[in-house]
Amino acid sequence: MKKNSLLLILFSFLLILASCKKETIEMSDLQKVRNNNNKKSYPVTKMDSAQAISFITKQKIQELLDLSTLYTSGNRDTEIDSVIYAQMKSYFIEKDSEKLAPILKQLDSFKVKTAKVGNIAVTKEIKGNDTLDFAKFSVEYFDRKDKSIGVFEKNAQYMLKLSPVKFKKEFKFYFVDFDVMPPKDSTSVGVTK
Repeated sequence: MKKNSLLLILFSFLLILASCKKETIEMSDLQKVRNNNNKKSYPVTKMDSAQAISFITKQKIQELLDLSTLYTSGNRDTEIDSVIYAQMKSYFIEKDSEKLAPILKQLDSFKVKTAKVGNIAVTKEIKGNDTLDFAKFSVEYFDRKDKSIGVFEKNAQYMLKLSPVKFKKEFKFYFVDFDVMPPKDSTSVGVTK
């Protein structure tokens, strides 16, 4: 009898433990982008490879698009909307709202809820003494029902600005222009001899 009651108590205890399952709580879009502010800097020593620069560029493009979709989904007249707008402007070297207007206009026209950055290719172009950095990437837009609106090819010009901090060489990422026309190839179209 003691053995049966002990087994019953042990079995009950195991059932209670099995029924107590932790549920993972997914963060909302607002919580995900709340801390995006372009203040993170990256040490130069870790940025020797093109893969690392490509990864960071893709990350910054995704953060800017996340903030933009969050801003366009709001009323644009609340205090949080003004904070989001200021965060979006911090991604650009010139804090000009002219750089954001085309992005917001396109998101509004398609009624985009979310955007996902796809393939990215980072290139450099040398003009005189300046080296210009460009990123060609694809972005997929989704509507309110999470249905794909389409995949669009975009181009962005960016720069890595040196930002030395406490005896370390670091840089910060800024967009010069977003959704720019790609640099023209020097090869002309026409008849060749």
